[in-house]
Amino acid sequence: MDGTLTEAVHDFPAIKKELGLPLDLDILHGISLMPEEDAKKTHEKLQEIEFKLAAIGRAAAGTMELLDALAANQCYLGILTRNNLINTLETLRAANLKSYFPDMYIISRDHALPKPNPDGIHILLDKWKASPDDAVMVGDYLFDLEAGNRAGLQTIYVDPTGEFIFREKASHCVKQLDEVLKI
Repeated sequence: MDGTLTEAVHDFPAIKKELGLPLDLDILHGISLMPEEDAKKTHEKLQEIEFKLAAIGRAAAGTMELLDALAANQCYLGILTRNNLINTLETLRAANLKSYFPDMYIISRDHALPKPNPDGIHILLDKWKASPDDAVMVGDYLFDLEAGNRAGLQTIYVDPTGEFIFREKASHCVKQLDEVLKI
């Protein structure tokens, strides 16, 4: 969601520093290594940081065009995010994207193991009664592409810079979401 459907606003190194986490670990993994009481407090602080960022969510370039086309073709649309559900819903609300995603098709870290684990993809496929050949994983980071690959899906890598540093993990690369319509 963040950096794919919406403009990227997370400064992960700054968030890690504020949470007192090592810069070489992803945030959720770093928190998982903490003693239980420290992890709980750090998750609460992370929630505050993420909620502030969610409130300023804006749709990324090409998002509305892609979602409108997919909805017009009655495609199932889901979200698999490492964020929690509260912040995910707030981001979608702020970016005017909530109407495209039924709650039952929003899978957050509250519902499944976080990406790169493919559990959330399997949950969505089960809900849709679909096979991996019927779905595509779209994302802006290595974890998105790894989750999609592990679930047997084609992957679309979104990188507005055009650098595509994770190109080898992706089936397709686009700079903005409406380019997916050409694939």
